[in-house]
Amino acid sequence: MAHQFAQSLNDGQRNAFDRIWLSTLGNEGKIFFVYGFGGSGKTYLYQALCHALRAEGMIIICVASTGIACLLLPGGQTAHSAFKIPIDGLDIDSICSIPKESLRAELIRSAKAIIFDECLMTHRHCFEALDRTFQDLRNCPKCFGGLTMVFGGDFQQILPVIPGGSRAEIVNACLEKSYLWDTMEILKLEENMCLHYSPEDAPFSQWLLDIRHGRGINTDVKVQIP
Repeated sequence: MAHQFAQSLNDGQRNAFDRIWLSTLGNEGKIFFVYGFGGSGKTYLYQALCHALRAEGMIIICVASTGIACLLLPGGQTAHSAFKIPIDGLDIDSICSIPKESLRAELIRSAKAIIFDECLMTHRHCFEALDRTFQDLRNCPKCFGGLTMVFGGDFQQILPVIPGGSRAEIVNACLEKSYLWDTMEILKLEENMCLHYSPEDAPFSQWLLDIRHGRGINTDVKVQIP
């Protein structure tokens, strides 16, 4: 199955696969952000990576921001459940509630890589809490304790929800505003894989992209649905 996945990747997916593969096998501890719009094949890339790396006997932890997204990942869990990320009182100094002697901590120490999908709807303080926690659990001062991290998402979709927050507060909560962003290597997926199977949907796909970029919206902020 791992071979089947790897052989069916397009050029963008193959480039991302190779970079993440080398970092994981070489224990390089690089941090990647897979950027691509819906339908560009992010989930398929994650599945290919999981099957290929697990076939080599490595432990790969797959999480996502929501329950629906994590169901698409092999053995996926929500990030808050997997890593005990605080829900109440999350701030710039938060850490995750994982005792060093626990089985969960041992799993994180044994892992080679972590895939975190749909991460952009999560507050940046969550990632910073993970960074501090992993460094402590793995006794390593590198970002995320030297783990290869694979984040993924689409900035054209939902950003972190800040109750009653202003536009500035919402933007400031994004991962891109974290100190971790500068350590990430951006891997772009730009080919719409859905159109390979239904090319007649190309006009609708372009319309969705236009809406995401603010094109085709009236001055009264109404959208004309074709």
